[in-house]
Amino acid sequence: MKRLLNVGGGSKSLKLPPEYDGFEHLLLDIDPAGKPDIVLDGRKLLELPAANFDAIYCSHNLKHYFRHDVPKVLEGFLHVLKPGGFAQIRVPDLIELMRIVVQKNMDLEEQLYESAVGPIAPLDVIYGFGRQLETSGNDFFAHKTGFSVQSLSRAVEKAGFSPNYAKVANLEINLIAFKGKPDPEHLSLFGIATYDFTFK
Repeated sequence: MKRLLNVGGGSKSLKLPPEYDGFEHLLLDIDPAGKPDIVLDGRKLLELPAANFDAIYCSHNLKHYFRHDVPKVLEGFLHVLKPGGFAQIRVPDLIELMRIVVQKNMDLEEQLYESAVGPIAPLDVIYGFGRQLETSGNDFFAHKTGFSVQSLSRAVEKAGFSPNYAKVANLEINLIAFKGKPDPEHLSLFGIATYDFTFK
């Protein structure tokens, strides 16, 4: 069975994308409240055994690290991935956010959209969901960096990932980066063709 490491997923009660049906799901999080399988800061992934996972799912977690710490986290992703494995990274699209704010002449505290947890303002996207930060008292929910498609792609390439594939929609960047030559089975999970990549 293929193994998935869900980095910063909060709780296993949060549903994973259908691509991961059939994967053994291990949750890693800094907060023990969600009962993760591994309680660990994402910057310390080098402490885990090497080449132990086929995939990493990191949804809206990379934004919680300072910019200078992002390379440490990505290095850890490579460390725990098997050759041919991949990391799926989802983060807010700050370029699209800025475009919408300017286009609509929005104030930073105006409602941008309605989410499952309530109204989201531009400030929430940039700095972290204000209500969650206030009620939890946990600073690790704050956003400490942000990305464009280009900056995220550069970061994963600089970290040593081989090809990567990104798409944007609904104020979100969804990037898939591979360790070495992608396993064809992993490509097929996302309907990606090998010719979409230039191998180094």
